[in-house]
Amino acid sequence: MPKLLCVYCASSRSLDPKYHAAAAALGREMVSRGYGLVYGGGHAGLMGSVARAVKEAGGQVVGVIPEFMKTRELAFVEADELVTVKTMRERKQLMEDRAVAFITLPGGIGTVEEFMEIITLRYINQLAKPVILVNQDGYYDDLLRFFERMTAEKFKSPGLLQLFDVAPTVEAVWPLLEAARPFTADELWR
Repeated sequence: MPKLLCVYCASSRSLDPKYHAAAAALGREMVSRGYGLVYGGGHAGLMGSVARAVKEAGGQVVGVIPEFMKTRELAFVEADELVTVKTMRERKQLMEDRAVAFITLPGGIGTVEEFMEIITLRYINQLAKPVILVNQDGYYDDLLRFFERMTAEKFKSPGLLQLFDVAPTVEAVWPLLEAARPFTADELWR
């Protein structure tokens, strides 16, 4: 069974094709590097693009989807394993448990919420797995500036930006993932 990468990304159906191309490239490269996918189980938006690319490249796709989304026919039924849960919290926990690392592509409030939860878990020493934010075409520039302000005004320790790596492109993900450094949040609290 391959190691699974958790990918957080948009489910919107109205995105610029460049985002779909990047999601598909991520999925294909995951498989070529021996990874499978664990994700939110959807077929729309970037979620569908990455899942289809992994599946078409012969990789394993594990979707985790709440029942209410499945009944709305939002599930990627071609997944090798489609786990149905009751709540969004269960969904996130299962993805967290099964993943060896987390990659966040551009997305909306749900994607940002998942990313924030994962870096929070790293900060409080509940998770030590690598986290990579894909800042395609500067999509997350404003969020990164907000983090800088947060630390400058001392709402967060300077170690905030050490909780994750930033890749400007999908191609830049792999060196960061391969060079993932050991992380102990306690070092940030001193």
